[in-house]
Amino acid sequence: MRYSPHSPTEVEEMLFSIGMKNKAELFADIPDRLKLGRDLELGPGLTEIELGRHLKELAGKNMNLDDYPCFLGAGAYDHYIPAALDQLLLRSEFYTAYTPYQPEISQGILQAIFEYQTMICALTGMDVANASLYDGASALAEACQMACEGSRRRKVILPATLHPEYLEVVKSYAVSGKMEIIMAPEREGIIDKETTLALLKQDSACLVIQQPNFFGCIEEIAAWEKAVHAAKALLIMVVNPISLGLLKSPGEWGADIVVGEGQPLGNPLSFGGPYLGFMACSKKYMRKMPGRLVGQSVDSNGETCYVLTLQAREQHIRREQASSNICSNEALNALAASIYLSLVGRQGLVDIAVRCHQLAVYARRQMESCGLSLKYPQAFFNEFAVKVDDPARINRLLLEQGIIGGYELPGALLLAFTEKRTRAEIDRLAVLIGGE
Repeated sequence: MRYSPHSPTEVEEMLFSIGMKNKAELFADIPDRLKLGRDLELGPGLTEIELGRHLKELAGKNMNLDDYPCFLGAGAYDHYIPAALDQLLLRSEFYTAYTPYQPEISQGILQAIFEYQTMICALTGMDVANASLYDGASALAEACQMACEGSRRRKVILPATLHPEYLEVVKSYAVSGKMEIIMAPEREGIIDKETTLALLKQDSACLVIQQPNFFGCIEEIAAWEKAVHAAKALLIMVVNPISLGLLKSPGEWGADIVVGEGQPLGNPLSFGGPYLGFMACSKKYMRKMPGRLVGQSVDSNGETCYVLTLQAREQHIRREQASSNICSNEALNALAASIYLSLVGRQGLVDIAVRCHQLAVYARRQMESCGLSLKYPQAFFNEFAVKVDDPARINRLLLEQGIIGGYELPGALLLAFTEKRTRAEIDRLAVLIGGE
């Protein structure tokens, strides 16, 4: 049976039921310059079989990461996802109620979130983690707002080495007037120490450091931690969770709040989302933490149970007094991260991180042998920027050769190397870029 649109009479009846005379009146509030001015070109109706074929044809126009090696990172990474993960996500006991406000019927999802929080704390070395946020960018914006609320200061210092999309989201939050953004310059790919220390004064709420930073470089954290806390400000770290299998945890560095993008933990790239923002902090700041927090308790029979806890009512009913109005989370993505970490295990995460770094080191060597050089002379984890004259042209060339290239920087390509890449793919990449 083909789809049949509403008849003119049915449309008129629907409009009449809401007090409208015609479709023009229904859309009167939309400016004429924004209106299409013609009917949509939807074509004839399709059967279910025909529609399935059509959608498959459309999907075939996309580049498939199973067929094209991907060296694009810049915040979202093509890591291997164990086959068991998707099957475990389908189990009904993990779904139960979407919104777990009634804990007696939501024990499955509450326990899953509690386990996720526990793993994020273990990964970051922090005391408390929430049930997740929308993505890494919004997690950082919430952390900055949390720092301002906790310190009763307005100045937030953001480095030029921060992910540019994260910066834009924080700027959007700052429109409220609760934050004043101070930009700290970079020098040779890392935070300019001398200038930034001068910015870090007694009226600063926090300093944000991304580790590794947006350019893939490793920042020196120890000196920053001392300077930040000497100014009675908070240290916020933005981290790549896979890197924590190899690098020191933020807790070991003395961070107060830790955020990041959880996509590398078992979540596919999915053309940009949905993703997962994780957040953890020291116990001192847990009552300022936005979003949900699941706690473990006992019921009237003395059995272990799970509940939402430490939630400020202002987040729900007195919004003008709330430090944050986020009361939701990315539960399914967080569950994927929990399953991923359970499947790979502690040593597996270390092995993955080491493999990513080894491949990046190998790639640098191959690039240099082809006459290429790195843009920044800094240590890196799994990502670095290589100098090229015309990054857009190089990316077009790579695409023609069946390779997804890197993120385009001025005079450079930012390339990422995950455990999915092979030496043969890296060799070919280096030859293609070096030959130009």
